[in-house]
Amino acid sequence: MFEEMAKAPAAWLSGQGEEATVVLSTRVRLARNVAGCKFPSAADSDTKKRVVSYFDSAMTRSRLLSEGQYVKASDISELDRDFLIERHLISPAFLTGDASKALFIGQTEQVSIMVNEEDHLRVQALAAGFDPQAAYDQAMKYDGEIGKYLEFDYDPDFGYMTACPTNAGTGMRASVLIHLPGLVLTRDIEKVISKITRSGLMVRGFYGEGSDVLGNLFQVANQNTLGISESEILGQINRVTREIIEAEASARQRLMDEAADMVEDKIWRAYGILKYAYVLTSEEVMNLLSAVRLGHALKIIDFLNIALINEMLLLSQPAHLQKFYGQEMDVNRRDFVRAQMVREKLRNSD
Repeated sequence: MFEEMAKAPAAWLSGQGEEATVVLSTRVRLARNVAGCKFPSAADSDTKKRVVSYFDSAMTRSRLLSEGQYVKASDISELDRDFLIERHLISPAFLTGDASKALFIGQTEQVSIMVNEEDHLRVQALAAGFDPQAAYDQAMKYDGEIGKYLEFDYDPDFGYMTACPTNAGTGMRASVLIHLPGLVLTRDIEKVISKITRSGLMVRGFYGEGSDVLGNLFQVANQNTLGISESEILGQINRVTREIIEAEASARQRLMDEAADMVEDKIWRAYGILKYAYVLTSEEVMNLLSAVRLGHALKIIDFLNIALINEMLLLSQPAHLQKFYGQEMDVNRRDFVRAQMVREKLRNSD
């Protein structure tokens, strides 16, 4: 399952959209629960199966929900699970526990809906580059469609009721996946993260909550969902992200003013290793591609397009690599095949 998907670039990594050299993608996620049903953490298996059947019923009646892939958790292998996490279509917490879960993926992968994660429904929309409004509009489109067939648990005073109180109210998280090598190299990243936190946002790793920072890629998301409107959340993420983009631009300029030779050497060394290495770990590739991505933004490596760099970043992940080549591999084999894939991509780009 998902082999064909692995061979096509993810739409949210197209390299298009505003500020695409810094912001890879924008995401809006909505948490919703079905009225009259216990939240997944407290529900028994029959209740969770009933929620899945409710969503099944909505799909049969909705033209919008009929356009895409729909799979039950029991049909998703461990490799498929890792692949979907890498593709940012599910959370790392999804598909743990019992199998009373399901997943909907829109045709262009810009929308995914997790059934029975922490909440009954997690509607997620992804947009390429920095575009909070587009991601929000897409998420609300599907939220409104599902709301025609299912009654959501909603309180006039507290808004949408959720399994975790930190998601109540709007039930909405907006986030950006942002590339900050300049701030890391100038060692200003901790100061910027501290400022982001004071602004009411949070900073996470590449795969969200509890994950590590890889390739100088960070997720920045809102913390508050209660007592704040959707438009205020979008305004907050827009304002703070633009401040981060400005700080990153200043850091990059400072690097070029004070240490241009060292920066160019780092970038060309990274490109050389990627182009000629025969063994590459996934963490190594992330760091090397981060340098090359910086080189593209600084117009030092101007013969590679950002979409190709983003594609290699995703395909080099362990599950993607195995799906792309249609075979399961051990760690050593993956490191060899990963290097081969990168060499071929760079050779074809030449």
